[in-house]
Amino acid sequence: MPFVLASPVKNKIIISASSKIAESEGAFAGMAVADARAAVAELIVIDEIPGQAFKLLRLLGLGCIRYTPIVFIDLPDKLILDISGCAHLWGGEREYLKEIVFKLRAAGFDARAAIADTPSAAWAVVRYAQKKPIISIGGQVAAIAALPPAALRLEPEVLDRLQKLGFRNIGLLLELPGSVLRRRFGQGLLLRIDQALGRVEEYWEPLTPPVPYAERLPCLEPIRTAAGIEIAIEKLLSALCLRLQAEGMGLRKAFLKCHRIDGRKVQVAISTTKGSHSISHLMRLFRLQISKIEPALGIELFILEATRVEPIEAMQEQLWAETKGLADTALAELLDRIAGKVGPQAIQRFLPAERYWPERSVKLAASLTEEPGIAWPYALRPIRLLRVPEPVEVMALVPDHPPKLFIHKGKRHTITKADGPERIGREWWQDSGEHRDYYMVEDSDGQRYWLFRSGHYDGGDARWYLHGYFA
Repeated sequence: MPFVLASPVKNKIIISASSKIAESEGAFAGMAVADARAAVAELIVIDEIPGQAFKLLRLLGLGCIRYTPIVFIDLPDKLILDISGCAHLWGGEREYLKEIVFKLRAAGFDARAAIADTPSAAWAVVRYAQKKPIISIGGQVAAIAALPPAALRLEPEVLDRLQKLGFRNIGLLLELPGSVLRRRFGQGLLLRIDQALGRVEEYWEPLTPPVPYAERLPCLEPIRTAAGIEIAIEKLLSALCLRLQAEGMGLRKAFLKCHRIDGRKVQVAISTTKGSHSISHLMRLFRLQISKIEPALGIELFILEATRVEPIEAMQEQLWAETKGLADTALAELLDRIAGKVGPQAIQRFLPAERYWPERSVKLAASLTEEPGIAWPYALRPIRLLRVPEPVEVMALVPDHPPKLFIHKGKRHTITKADGPERIGREWWQDSGEHRDYYMVEDSDGQRYWLFRSGHYDGGDARWYLHGYFA
């Protein structure tokens, strides 16, 4: 079985705008950072993130499934592809190899690849050979004979002994009897040679692509009516929700793709605030979107894809009490129906954030069930808080007392009641500026506002701002 081994990521801890330029100036893999920086002044050093190599190779491997269904990961920087019966689809092994290498290089990776009968031979050629990346059938011996013993992936102590004894290439090892090599260097050396030459099968764990949450419904006759589209959606949801329920998952976002007989595709989407596999609830959301589907001469294929799912915890039902609060499924379904009419961006839930300034003390919740990391502050805050405080003109009888009137957008407000100040210090680790003194004030019309003075009253750059409105 021919194998192609692609090396999309060089084993480097030093990354620059161009690794080839860095190497040409004297910075190589394995160098000390100080020495590399001395060689290349523009060098950018990035610390290795544990597990990042596997994540990157897995994503690249999933992308290579388009070339072959069998892909293996060889950490830290290689992919092995079993290309038996695949190369002819690209016009032969040479075109097949060029397609993979050019694809990886276009994505920004410094890639090399080789094709051989065994993974070990392909590994050796791609890492240590300079020419002839395609090895003919049965040509492993000639391909690896001139390569150093390190191309066999041997242990460091074995390589040290081979170097001391003068074995500069694999060809010298192939001339010796197996009993001699076993006695001097152990069974591991013979195993690597046999794997490279195809005498011993080498086993790898193939990469398993995730199974998408998707359902297809082809139609015998083109669907042109809203009733027909609704029936198709209900059939797709029944199959999809049955699988989601069996796996304990809930749908958060889904796309319905409708392929028309004129070759065009129309699609609609729904999203939920909480994972759900309720057919009736999801069907109500899709009914709001049916009017957006233009069947034209008819739809011949429906595809329902759940692009975002999340685990659902099984709720214990109580016969004597009602579930209330954010855990109530009815509340989540109501919010989904409202979002389907006015848009999901119109419904937002906020959680407290560990910040001092009021406009930064809240953050958007990722879901309806997300718990706050800290408790809400007990201080009284306005119902409507301005995203950016607006400047106002203020008159105060005594500089450090509450204001007696303020002018906002040309309108004069006479203050009859006031409470404060509440001092909030600046966030010294991120921001520059002054502290704030907040006042709750009420004008002669009964409207209440939240004003603050930035800086101390006797400072020359103190300014007043309107920050919110109370009910």
